[in-house]
Amino acid sequence: MDPDTLVRQYLLLGLGFDRLEDGFVDAFTGDPALRKQIESAPKPDPRELARTARELRGELAGSGLNAERAHFIDVHLRALECSGRKFAGEDIGFVDEVEAYFDVRIEKGNEDAYSDAHRLMGEVLPGPGPLAQRVQAHRKADEIPAARLNECVEAMSSALRDLVRGTFGLPASETVEYEVVGDKPWSGFNYYLGDYRSKVAINSDLPQFMANLPRLIAHESYPGHHTEHCLKEAGLVGSGQLEQTLFLVNTPQCIMAEGLADLALEAIVGPEWGLWAQDIYADLGLSFDGEKAQRLSAASGQLLSVRQDAALMLHDEGRSLDDVALFLERWSLSTPERARQSLKFLSSPLWRAYTSTYVEGYRLLGGWLDEVPVGAERTERFRRLLDEPLVPSSLRAA
Repeated sequence: MDPDTLVRQYLLLGLGFDRLEDGFVDAFTGDPALRKQIESAPKPDPRELARTARELRGELAGSGLNAERAHFIDVHLRALECSGRKFAGEDIGFVDEVEAYFDVRIEKGNEDAYSDAHRLMGEVLPGPGPLAQRVQAHRKADEIPAARLNECVEAMSSALRDLVRGTFGLPASETVEYEVVGDKPWSGFNYYLGDYRSKVAINSDLPQFMANLPRLIAHESYPGHHTEHCLKEAGLVGSGQLEQTLFLVNTPQCIMAEGLADLALEAIVGPEWGLWAQDIYADLGLSFDGEKAQRLSAASGQLLSVRQDAALMLHDEGRSLDDVALFLERWSLSTPERARQSLKFLSSPLWRAYTSTYVEGYRLLGGWLDEVPVGAERTERFRRLLDEPLVPSSLRAA
């Protein structure tokens, strides 16, 4: 099979999954005729989708694609084969499912590390009463008034956009539109529309905090998801790598994108991001302790695996929703309401494995970036994440 035909078949296969689960295709900026072809066809059999994925993997070696492109498509076909089997009702262990989707092997975290994180957080937030109460009181004081959210979003986005333009560059016509939505299992979501345009939705069901907003905007827009989509569309797609026009849920693209986005704020602003944000909030007449926010973020870093542990408890160990909610309340120091909100995400058939993209993506990409000094070398490595079709096994091999 020639490379153009194989890539076309890969695109049709991926688009077919959206007929089984709306939202499986996160973004498609390729030939509209391909989507119309899928939409006008009968609803696919998931077993046939899995079989097609296996067959296409067998065609890769003789396709003429270079090694990098072939490997990228191969790990994505492996993920799609697993998704087809899951949609067909096969019983696949949760750890194996995550590995097939995201090219990583997961395991439970260390509760001793969580205890140490609580100790460090207590030093940042001293005082009487349980730590959970102190954390929740701190978060309450840090909450952005609903009436001020839009202007805070626009101010943060504008400041980050200027930095990204100066460091990584952006297409002249790129733009992000923000909207506030409700009844969603996430705090924010990027809808990439193609032609360097994104719509970013922010969930009004969850309070938005001053300490978190810079990270949220960096994650979804600059230099996170929107920036990555723009630069890959301009570079990889522009050079003919049409497989990059398709972005699918539950594939290695996701772990790379979420890891990149979670590291985006420090990549563009640096370790003093809190003090940087403090100045922006001050211009808006809002009081924000940036130094404390930095310290608290560093102290809570060892809680990274709590959400993944909750997913393993739910889907691998068969624990009840109540048990998992209590675990989240205990270790993430969240309110019962926020723990239940997290369970919506962990219980969703489409999103249940997705938590691992944040945990393992941050670890893998963060470790890879940390191999070089802060400064020009680190910036250049982050640029590679924005520009190149890398997957987790690519970084491990490197």
